Amino acid sequence: MPSRTMDARSTSVPVTDLGDKKTREHLKRLEPYLLDRTERKRQAAKEAQQQRKISQRNSIPPPKTSSASSSRFGVRRFIRSQIHLLTFAIIHIVFSIYIRIRQAYHTVLDKVVSVFAHHHNTPELIQRDVSPLTKLPKHLSVVLKLEDHGRGAGLEKLVNEVANIAAWCASAGIPVLSVYERSGILKSYLPETHRAASQRLSLFFGRDKPALSLGAPHLPSIVSATSATSAVSPTPSSESSDSGFEDDNGNETNSGFGTTNTLSHLQILLLSEEDGRDSIVDLTKTLAEMSQRGKLSPNDISVDVVDAELKEGVVGDPDLLVIFGPYPDLAGYPPWQLRLTEIFCLRDNMGVGYQVFLKGLYKYANAEMRWGR
Repeated sequence: MPSRTMDARSTSVPVTDLGDKKTREHLKRLEPYLLDRTERKRQAAKEAQQQRKISQRNSIPPPKTSSASSSRFGVRRFIRSQIHLLTFAIIHIVFSIYIRIRQAYHTVLDKVVSVFAHHHNTPELIQRDVSPLTKLPKHLSVVLKLEDHGRGAGLEKLVNEVANIAAWCASAGIPVLSVYERSGILKSYLPETHRAASQRLSLFFGRDKPALSLGAPHLPSIVSATSATSAVSPTPSSESSDSGFEDDNGNETNSGFGTTNTLSHLQILLLSEEDGRDSIVDLTKTLAEMSQRGKLSPNDISVDVVDAELKEGVVGDPDLLVIFGPYPDLAGYPPWQLRLTEIFCLRDNMGVGYQVFLKGLYKYANAEMRWGR
């Protein structure tokens, strides 16, 4: 009986079992392809086995270390985290001490300066302080903050601050004052604010106090007049001559006030957050509706038109903006009107003070207005 042991070629294809000669020849021609297929299967099985070994090796948990080594590594991580926390705490403490010392220094310095250079509710002293200035703003704007959410003392303090700034502006010869307070609570107390400002002007000027008009966008103004002035509210341009004259470059200069008050009328405007971006949105809607109805051509809408409408409906561009706060925070101030405005903020200042007002005027006088050139 013939042996069953054959090589790989004879095992894969049993040629001896084939009886037909023609079939044997045909299979001989196909054997290389059949063998290649078998080899590919073996290679695939081998690769799959290797992949299983690799996956098993990766799934094996790391060898357990001794309790001493694990404890050592845990202590190192703990010490490292504590060092990071200690470093952060030291930096924070040092920086906080620096801030506190700087605030205390500026507070004491401002108090000392205010004692030796106080206006004593006298317009002549304020006029003497601003007499060295080469120019004064025609329109001064201030940013104030309401404390205690407008309850009791917070609202009373805000009204007194407006009255003080109004008296300083009248003494310095600034004809237009705009007061920005984010919530707009002062608009609900127009008579009270007007009364407080009028009383403060009487305290400074006596019977010769300037006429006072107090208003807000889209609200009627309250106007008071004296025997020497008219009750008609002047425009900012009509009051420009009260604070000095213009030099050859068009900059307003101060010729010296002496001991008499040259300002005949003070105009106060109260602003809030709704007079900023909301006014621009409302104006855009109005212009779009007018254009759709054919009342206004799209070609007629320009930057000059928008600028004129915002000046008439809200407020004109202030020359100087004084922020009575420790850092420059506009708090939603109308953005369109600040294109050419000089902004002043005294670092670490925590309230409304005459020295901050005076330093703002000095900064404006020393500022160089290039007007885009």
